[in-house]
Amino acid sequence: MDEIGFDDFLKVDIRVGRITRAEPFPEARKPAIKLWVDFGGDLGEKKSSAQITAHYDPESLAGKQVLAVVNFPPRQIGKVMSEVLVLGLPDETGEVVLIGPDRDVPDGGRMH
Repeated sequence: MDEIGFDDFLKVDIRVGRITRAEPFPEARKPAIKLWVDFGGDLGEKKSSAQITAHYDPESLAGKQVLAVVNFPPRQIGKVMSEVLVLGLPDETGEVVLIGPDRDVPDGGRMH
């Protein structure tokens, strides 16, 4: 494993946001869901795409808080311009489980 310095870690801006809308993304090469995540304040609402269909359906995601990297450059994924990278961990079969706080916190808060 490559080591990084603490200053390198601080460059990654990880914030909490609330999913405001989620829609199926049938055009994606791998099953995915389009997400709109509100980070509040200056960041506002950002779009993303996530391969999370094994554990989530669009109807269950609205209101859920998630962690996301907000300072990567936007990336075109199919017809969606992904503005943030929503974070998750693989379960025992490799399917993504979203990462979020275990209790409600203010949207836009930075992880530290």
